[in-house]
Amino acid sequence: MTSRARFLGRVRAEMAKTRGLFPAAPARRPPDPIEAASLVRRRLAERWPQALGRFREEFERISGTFHRVNELEQVPGVIGRIAREREAGRAVTWSASALGWDPLPGLKREGLEAVAMPHESVGTDETGLREITASAEIGVTGTDLAIAETGSLVVFSGAGKPRSTSLLPAFHVAILGKRALVETLEQAGVILEALHRLEGSFTGGSITFVSGPSRTADIELTLTQGVHGPKEVHAIFVDSL
Repeated sequence: MTSRARFLGRVRAEMAKTRGLFPAAPARRPPDPIEAASLVRRRLAERWPQALGRFREEFERISGTFHRVNELEQVPGVIGRIAREREAGRAVTWSASALGWDPLPGLKREGLEAVAMPHESVGTDETGLREITASAEIGVTGTDLAIAETGSLVVFSGAGKPRSTSLLPAFHVAILGKRALVETLEQAGVILEALHRLEGSFTGGSITFVSGPSRTADIELTLTQGVHGPKEVHAIFVDSL
C-alpha cells in the first residue's frame, strides 16, 4: 500500500467515527422570499419554545454554554460571573445602538473594564479598535439568527457590530431573544434571502455562522479548540426580548 493510500485510509477512518446528524440536500429558493420569511415568523410565534429547546440541546452538544434570564438588566450579572470564573477583566461589546441597549454600566458594576465599539467608523482608528478587541478576554454581541437544528448563532457585521468582536476575544458571549430563533438552516436561508430583497434591511459586510467554540484539526485529525477564535461560546437567552 502506498503512503498516499495509507493517508487517505486514515482520513476516511477518522471521518467515519462521526456521522452527520441529518441528511442534507439543496433547498429550493422561494419565488417570494419576503412572503416566505413572513410565514416562517408567523409559525415561530407559536413554536419558539420548542425551537429554543432544540437550540439549547444542539448548542450544548457542540460545547456551547447556555444561560437564560428574564430581563436584559440581568445579563451583566451573567457576564460578570463568567468573567470571575475565568479570571477575565476586560470586555468589548457591540455599540449600544447595535445591541439595542447599553450594557456598559452593568458590566462596569461587575468590575469589568468594558469598551463599546463606535456605531460609526468614520474617523475612527480601526487599527486601535482591533487592538482593543484583541486584548479583551470577553466579546459581547447580539444574535441575528439562532438555528435550532444545528445550535448555530448567526451574526451580521455592520455599523457598531464588527466581526472581530465575536472572533478575537477568548470568550464570546452572544445575547438573543425569541425573534432570533429559526428551526432549520432552510428557514435561515429564507430569512437571509428576504433581508437581501428588502432595501436597506441588510448592509453588513459579512455573515458569520458560529457553531460552538473555534475548532481546528491538523492532517492527523487531532481536534483542538480555541486556536483560531474563541475557546468558549456562551449564549444568553433573554425572555423579554
